Amino acid sequence: MEAVPEDWDRALAIVAHPDDLEYGGSTAVAKWTRQGKTVTELLATRGEAGIDGMDPDEARRVRTGEQLEAARHVGVETVEFLDLPDGELEYGLPLRRALAAAIRRHRPEVVLSVNFRETFPGGGFNMADHRVLGLAVADAVRDAANRWVFRDLGLEAWRGVRFALFGGSPQSTHYVDVTGHLQEGIDSLLAHRTYFAGLGEDFDAAAFLTELAEPVGREVGVPHAIPFELIPS
Repeated sequence: MEAVPEDWDRALAIVAHPDDLEYGGSTAVAKWTRQGKTVTELLATRGEAGIDGMDPDEARRVRTGEQLEAARHVGVETVEFLDLPDGELEYGLPLRRALAAAIRRHRPEVVLSVNFRETFPGGGFNMADHRVLGLAVADAVRDAANRWVFRDLGLEAWRGVRFALFGGSPQSTHYVDVTGHLQEGIDSLLAHRTYFAGLGEDFDAAAFLTELAEPVGREVGVPHAIPFELIPS
């Protein structure tokens, strides 16, 4: 794997649900914000369908708060929500349009998102919202750069995205050295305490991220690294 280039200043992280970014991506974000880079988060949903034992209206409120807390742990000041229905994301022009609008507004040099492949690295089947959102992100980067697409937005085309990064991909090609920032990533994942409690699982956030970052680090010659699939623009 190659190192992700870090000679840029602005990134936009686009994910489907609260907690999606925290399974590794936010650890890289912690490094970047400490370098003085600006990272903005955009969530398609508020995760209201993610806790079986909690009414969606309450889950929406709780999970929004937990995402804001998670973002603070890694130095992200701006978190936006599209308020699309959790579990019901649909690939198509409306989603691409909304994402292209966000890219044009924020004008990032790097876009960060979730795995859109059918499986995770361990072979488990990826969920529909992740597949839909990640693919729409990849297409929206190109849409945002084309001045003849979504002209009704009234936003200037943005051709400045250099590449998109997708965390949790079985086709990872690059890595971010996060040595010294793993605890910040762990703290951001731990912010989703109500969600994990609702799953009824004894989830060990520290073990999860350590077991992700240490093997990749050994492979590339650093203590801790997070893998990403990089798609150039």
